[in-house]
Amino acid sequence: MTEPRTDHRDDFSSYQADDELVTGEAVALDVRPAGVILRAAGTIIDWVAYLLLYLLLALAVTAVAGQYLDAALSQALMIVGLVVSVLIAPMIVEVATGGRSLGRLAIGARIVRDDGGAIQLRHAFIRALVGLLEIYMTFGGIAVTTGLLNSRSKRLGDLLAGTYSQNERVSRHTPAVHSVPVELAQWAQTVDIVRLPDALSRRVSQFLGQSAKLSPDSRTRIADGLVAEVSRFVSPLPQAPAEAFLLAVTAVRRDREYAALLLEQQRLGRLAPVLTGLPHGFPTR
Repeated sequence: MTEPRTDHRDDFSSYQADDELVTGEAVALDVRPAGVILRAAGTIIDWVAYLLLYLLLALAVTAVAGQYLDAALSQALMIVGLVVSVLIAPMIVEVATGGRSLGRLAIGARIVRDDGGAIQLRHAFIRALVGLLEIYMTFGGIAVTTGLLNSRSKRLGDLLAGTYSQNERVSRHTPAVHSVPVELAQWAQTVDIVRLPDALSRRVSQFLGQSAKLSPDSRTRIADGLVAEVSRFVSPLPQAPAEAFLLAVTAVRRDREYAALLLEQQRLGRLAPVLTGLPHGFPTR
């Protein structure tokens, strides 16, 4: 093992999320914004749906205009139908569904505020109003250009309203199950490992889960620094690479804590009749 550095915590920032969402309680949430291509696909679906709505309204006005309405009133109703289709309907749908729409249901996205909360009427109104310019009048040109220049793929309406499109259809994270390396199997049978501090245990787990994404130099430097901290809780220390040592310590602690929990459950099971039963054979009522 090489000489550890004391500032290895700073290297963890190299693989933390750039767009990390932090709540008011200082809790970081792993959320992912929808990309430009996904947003474009959802917008096309919504655009087709609202276009069909406008055509239905236009057909209804045309059918009624031939019998009861004059040309001027029919034209005014056509304009009202257009406003309803491209402005009012998208706004109502977003507010009623909590930031979703037909297109966003198809791509698995939802419009939320920058702090992760649900959008309100004013957010939906700003997005729908600006959408007239950047989506309908320019056929999505301004929206795509703005989205490509933004880390969260925000369009102009999102920038003004303080919202973004959150991707809710993400793959489930399956944590890796580490085992004791073969070269440390015999050592693991007799080693004495006390409980690690929670903060240190989290950093070790985070490193083991993300080590493949690090550069070789950073990977070695962080591993050596963690070994220097973990070594105070392990006896005896093996002659092994730093990362193999961390894998072994994590696996041994996990297996022993799991065995202790099973033993505790067995003891509680044997004591259950005594703890829950009534004295002198009284029936339970």
